[in-house]
Amino acid sequence: MEDEIKHWTAKRKRALVLEILQRKMAVAEASRSYDLPPFEIET
Repeated sequence: MEDEIKHWTAKRKRALVLEILQRKMAVAEASRSYDLPPFEIET
């Protein structure tokens, strides 16, 4: 996925959630990579 995301479309959100569910990326790793708080990813 892109490193510099300025707008989170439904497609991008779905891709990130799938990566986490498929255990390709942990929530903590996604949080650091995309500068998002973990609670925002989990919701």
